[in-house]
Amino acid sequence: MQAAINGCDIYYEVIGEAAGKDAIFFIHGGPGLGDCRGDVLTFSDLQDEYQLVFIDMRGSGRSADVPPYTHKQWVDDIDALREHLGLDKIILHGASYGGFIVQEYVLAYPENTKAILLNVTAPDNDHHFKAIDNALQSDKTEIDKDSLIRLFDGKVESNDDFKKLYGDILPLYTMKQDVEAQKAKLDSIYFHYATHNEAFHSNLTSFDLKERLQEVTVPAMVTAGKHDWIIPPNYSKQIADRIPGATFVLFENYGHSLVREQGDVYKQLLRDFLNGKITEEFVSVDVN
Repeated sequence: MQAAINGCDIYYEVIGEAAGKDAIFFIHGGPGLGDCRGDVLTFSDLQDEYQLVFIDMRGSGRSADVPPYTHKQWVDDIDALREHLGLDKIILHGASYGGFIVQEYVLAYPENTKAILLNVTAPDNDHHFKAIDNALQSDKTEIDKDSLIRLFDGKVESNDDFKKLYGDILPLYTMKQDVEAQKAKLDSIYFHYATHNEAFHSNLTSFDLKERLQEVTVPAMVTAGKHDWIIPPNYSKQIADRIPGATFVLFENYGHSLVREQGDVYKQLLRDFLNGKITEEFVSVDVN
C-alpha cells in the first residue's frame, strides 16, 4: 500500500487485524538499501498476537525519493503513519540503523510508544571506526580501505557504485557463507545512493543519544550478536545499561544478521518479552 505521508509517498504493509491487538511497527536498517521485505518474511507469523506494520522508509525501497532524509523526518513519518492508521500507542522494532530511528522516536513521542525492541544497534556513531577496522581485518572481504571509508562516510557516487561497495562487504554480515544467496540478495535491492549519503555523511556525524536514554520509561529489549562486525555488542549494551529496567540479550554464536539466521529463536524471545515472561537484565542465547 502507498500513503501520502508528510508530502512523500510511503510504501507500507499491514498484516493482521487490529481486534484489540497491540501494533508493532518494524523499522528497517540501511537507509537507501534496506526495505521491509525481509521483516515481512520473518515476522508475519506474529499476526496471531499483534497487528504488524511494515514500512519502507522515505528514500528507501519502494517509497519515494523526497528529501529531507533526516532522523527527525523519518521519526515524524512514522508517527504520521501511526495517525493515518488510527492507532494509539505502538510497539516499535528497529534493527541496525532502524534502531537509531526507534530510539529517536521514543524520545520524540514517548506518549505514543508502548515498548521498544532494539536489535544490533547503538546509541551513537562511535562504532564507525571499529567497524572499518573489523572489515579490513576480516578474510571474508577484499575491499580496500579507501572504498570502505568512502562507503562509511557517505561519499557513494551512484547506485551502481553503491551496489559494488555493498556487495564487497555483504559476506561480513552472516556467520555461514552462501554465495548464491548473497548474489540473489544483492540483485534484489532497491538502491538509493543519495539517501545513504545523507544518512552517513550528515545524520550520523551528530547522532548521540547516550545522555538521553535515561528518559525512556517504556519496556525495552536490546539484542546483540557476539560476533557482530559492524555494531559490536558492547555498543548495544550501552543502550540497555542506560535505559531503566531494560533487558539485554546476547546471541553468543551470531553476528549482525542474527534475526535472519535464528529467526524462530528471536521471535520467541520477542513474544516472551512483550508478554512479561522475561524480566532479567541479561539473557544469554547459546544456539547454533
